Amino acid sequence: GMNAAVRAVTRMGIYVGAKVFLICEGYEGLVEGGENIKQANWLSVSNIIQLVSPPFQPVARCSLHHAGEDAWLQPYNLVQRGITNLCVIGGDGSLTGANIFRSEWGSLLAELVKEGKISESTAQTYSHLNIAGLVGSIDNDFCGTDMTIGTDSALHRIMEVIDAITTTAQSHQRTFVLEVMGRHCGYLALVSALASGADWLFIPEAPPEDGWENFMCERLGETRSRGSRLNIIIIAEGAVDRNGKPITSSYVKDLVVQRLGYDTRVTVLGHVQRGGTPSAFDRILSSKMGMEAVMALLEATPDTPACVVSLSGNQSVRLPLMECVQMTKEVQKAMDEKRFDEAIQLRGRSFENNWNIYKLLAHQKISKEKTNFSLAILNVGAPAAGMNAAVRSAVRSGICQGHTVYVVHDGFEGLAKGQVQEVSWHDVAGWLGRGGSMLGTKRTLPKSYMEKIVDSIRTYNIHALLVVGGFEAYEGVLQLEARERYEELCICFLSYPTDLSFSSPWLLPSPCPDSPVALQSCDRIKQSASGTKRRVFIVETMGGYCGYLATVTGIAVGADAAYVFEDPFNINDLKVNVEHMTEKMKTEIQRGLVLRNEKSHEHYTTEFLYNLYSSEGKGVFDCRTNVLGHLQQGGAPTPFDRNYGTKLGVKAMLWMSEKLRAAARGWGAGRGPGAAHTVGTGRSAGSPAPRHLLARRHRMPREQWWLNLRLMLKMLAHYRISMADYVSGELEHVTRRTLSIEKGF
Repeated sequence: GMNAAVRAVTRMGIYVGAKVFLICEGYEGLVEGGENIKQANWLSVSNIIQLVSPPFQPVARCSLHHAGEDAWLQPYNLVQRGITNLCVIGGDGSLTGANIFRSEWGSLLAELVKEGKISESTAQTYSHLNIAGLVGSIDNDFCGTDMTIGTDSALHRIMEVIDAITTTAQSHQRTFVLEVMGRHCGYLALVSALASGADWLFIPEAPPEDGWENFMCERLGETRSRGSRLNIIIIAEGAVDRNGKPITSSYVKDLVVQRLGYDTRVTVLGHVQRGGTPSAFDRILSSKMGMEAVMALLEATPDTPACVVSLSGNQSVRLPLMECVQMTKEVQKAMDEKRFDEAIQLRGRSFENNWNIYKLLAHQKISKEKTNFSLAILNVGAPAAGMNAAVRSAVRSGICQGHTVYVVHDGFEGLAKGQVQEVSWHDVAGWLGRGGSMLGTKRTLPKSYMEKIVDSIRTYNIHALLVVGGFEAYEGVLQLEARERYEELCICFLSYPTDLSFSSPWLLPSPCPDSPVALQSCDRIKQSASGTKRRVFIVETMGGYCGYLATVTGIAVGADAAYVFEDPFNINDLKVNVEHMTEKMKTEIQRGLVLRNEKSHEHYTTEFLYNLYSSEGKGVFDCRTNVLGHLQQGGAPTPFDRNYGTKLGVKAMLWMSEKLRAAARGWGAGRGPGAAHTVGTGRSAGSPAPRHLLARRHRMPREQWWLNLRLMLKMLAHYRISMADYVSGELEHVTRRTLSIEKGF
């Protein structure tokens, strides 16, 4: 993701009229100067967004204060080029060093004047250094931001390995011990355990209780006795016990072999986690942060503290750099002093929720009380990655609440036909990594089977219904609100959006839009275009009338344009795009990529665009088309889809349980206008929203937060548009209270 950040900072800087320099070899290059500090142009950062390591801007782990006698070269090399704004992409050490450099800037310039290396007027001209930081760390160990650059890509590498290991472990009935990175932070281990359903987890923030060896072996044996053919144990490299003694993967392996006799293997992922293609999430996150960093530098004053650009929900915010660094140090201090519960809280509410949900779902607990409530779960609409994770977590959390949980096969049609099955804890084991819908799903709506559906609800005494799906889930639940006609429908309804098109309302990304198929396909298409030269590809994506998928894919792959229904375009706009493409072909970057949402325009179809670009570009470039189609619905769910689906599944079931318990009787839980809701998250997670507040046209909500991403897409593609529409992030502060707010991740 670092390349996407470098690209965004460079292009945004040029866009607003600044000179942009790229410093190679990190702080070491800042000291050495010369060819290590290069002025960039627009094309300098072309075609790097999909690369994991910069081809021209290597990084180095060098502290600013390791320069020794050559320390004066740092400010000297910047002043000689007129640089007074520095954007630093790195971890807390790099960012802390940048802040120290900023605080010493004045004294360093005074020393340069004293030694006659710069004039007094030059020192006055460049008297202040502005700093903006972007956190690049795969450990996600920096307080104040929901996600750091590189974390999501590292999770992709881990999940790829776990998915591959799962197949061989099942074949040979093996136990695998996986060691992942995280010397001081267990985020990677925690989320990968949550996304894979690991049997046991070790993280630095939560050392196991004394005697954990007995508990772990007992749980592994119990899992095998219930029919499981594999066990997965995940260890963060910094895992320790309550006394600070390291827990190594080899120790855990020997323990399992000696006590249980299981065939056990160790896999240490190591630096595999730092490699590979950046994920769509990382590319978009980095692009968003990079643009905001430039604006932060432009708006900075001598009194503005050095800031770091962070992610809060789906918004970029600016935070005082040293507040974040100090809070990050507080986490390590709490761990050193064995205040482990506090350390987890200081990691943020999202980390704490991940930990609690993992403990809830990893192993079945005996419910304190068996309720009389029966809840049913079904899938409806198109299959989507993350559906199975949602169903699994809803089933298990429902069982933990003491309810009887049913699953319904084949959607509302299956409910009408009585395809209802009571499920147990282990019936949904292994569902997390499966694509599609394990329950089966259809687009059929309930109005055609209302009498039979009512009969099934009566037969199985269903008190609440969780509907997992896209627009059909929304519409189907609305049709079931026929309480005047059927008393049996006076129950609690909740829909859970899983929608490839991302047309469901009131959400951050619903499970599935993070699917990597469109990204991977466009990366390969760009590679093909680069090889053949002077070629433009027009790619059609899914999404119905919603252009989210086309827009975010366009940002993630560096597309030249993305046509969507929500951003109306006419023949004049198409003319501008073709002329823009023609001018681009005159440069050394002789390729083009244009995305079109499948229902972006009634008349300007993919075929029309192909003919238009082919005709107007004749003699300059040729065209090809590619319709991605249902490829986008296939494949294994991403870590984001699995984690997000799991957390919202638990949230949905807990909300329904609260509604049922609050009612005097189960049948009364669904009476009143607010009985049918949908669950999702905005900038911060909230309660499910009443469905009648979510009216929309063309399967779209009234407001779509992601439309402001269109501005970023156009700016980074070099279209001249007004900066008046750009909304800058605001400076906020990091406190224990802000860390306790649920952001939805």
